[in-house]
Amino acid sequence: MIINTGQRTDIPAFYSKWFINRIKEGYVLVRNPYYPTIVTKFLLNPEVVDVIGFCTKNPRPMFPYLDELKNFGQFWYISITGFDKDLEPNVPPIDQVIEDFKFLSNKVGKNAIGWRYTPIIVNSKYTKEYHIKIFEHIASKLDGYTSLVAFGFVDIYPKLEKNHPEIKDTDDETKIEIAKAFMNIAKKHHMDLRLCSKEKWLANYGIDIDGCMRVKDYENSIDSKLDIKQKMEARKNYCACYLSNDIGSYNSCMHLCKYCYANGNEMTIRKNYREHDDNSPLLIGHITKEDKIRLAKQESYKNNTITLF
Repeated sequence: MIINTGQRTDIPAFYSKWFINRIKEGYVLVRNPYYPTIVTKFLLNPEVVDVIGFCTKNPRPMFPYLDELKNFGQFWYISITGFDKDLEPNVPPIDQVIEDFKFLSNKVGKNAIGWRYTPIIVNSKYTKEYHIKIFEHIASKLDGYTSLVAFGFVDIYPKLEKNHPEIKDTDDETKIEIAKAFMNIAKKHHMDLRLCSKEKWLANYGIDIDGCMRVKDYENSIDSKLDIKQKMEARKNYCACYLSNDIGSYNSCMHLCKYCYANGNEMTIRKNYREHDDNSPLLIGHITKEDKIRLAKQESYKNNTITLF
């Protein structure tokens, strides 16, 4: 199976010690975000976990623990954009993350790491020309360290519209111009460019729209075939991404990016962060007497051996 860590929060940036404690303990508990009293227990064992997927804006806090992960397959997506503190208050400087990307690539291999330039927000400060210039700068620095880059435009979710109404969608003509420029830059720097947002019509301009996180990417990262085609059926009409089994929690990422879909009210985020305990099997808080823990069914996609807890 595949464990994901980055759809709901940034575990490497803020919860690395907790995650390694979970690796040492051999399991993790995950609270259902929609039915909070339902908790799922996942075994963290390389016999059933084929790949751990990380998505982060700051991988550095995980570097002291990389040896603890060496028995697991890994795929890393590192987000590097050109935004300042007005949109990304707690993200490290761009040049630091670039150097950390290169360090991690040398550790896990270029097939096990990709770059994300998303979301693209266009305004008077972050113009079309600005994004193209920054994208070129980052791509030139990462040339040879990855063969994959995903880009996407901001999605105006209801919570984003409420919390930050100043963030607007971009007109289609600008999207086309940016996509074309990115495609040429990515090709020059030996990277496959993929879309990670709703503008599927950009396929008309040569953009790869079939998902930014595919089974093939996981397979390449571990140099092994994964038999999970049947589990892809529900997503086949949307994209080829495989994004199940996330162990994070919403409203817990202290990057506090203004455009984030996984964060809402800042007071809730800070409260959850205070309730984090590195020694708890849950990312946020502890098990209560009302909780119902269900044991997950896990299998290795490499050998199809089903493990029942």
